[in-house]
Amino acid sequence: MDTITHSRGGTFPIGELSRLTGVNIETIRYYEKIGMLPAPPRTEGGRRVYDRHHLRVLAFIRRGRELGFTLDEIKALLALGGPERAPCGEVREIATKHLDDIRAKIADLSKLERLLGQTIDRCEGGTAPECPVLDILSPEPSMVS
Repeated sequence: MDTITHSRGGTFPIGELSRLTGVNIETIRYYEKIGMLPAPPRTEGGRRVYDRHHLRVLAFIRRGRELGFTLDEIKALLALGGPERAPCGEVREIATKHLDDIRAKIADLSKLERLLGQTIDRCEGGTAPECPVLDILSPEPSMVS
């Protein structure tokens, strides 16, 4: 992350927070709205003024999203104390559940890959009534709700 130097006592506007973290301004406002990012103080003119804590929390949220954590999982991590004070054992429980979810998704994707690959291998490029790919994409009428 960029080195931060600011002339306003270590504070900076939302645009700079966005630039430093790579998080869109509207997303920053959304995280504030849902309580993930603490609301910053405002200037007399009503502009948001962020500090290093906001930067750290937002970077934490962004990295969590990059690792596939849901907003609810990140909220839980932040509720435990966030990047500064969360108890490692409780963080481990959340991360372990997330890893289990990832492994289940990988297993599902592997099954899907095999099924689709086998189906494509059976396709001879003929006409639609004999196409195994179309067959797999078209469920039986009883399966459609």
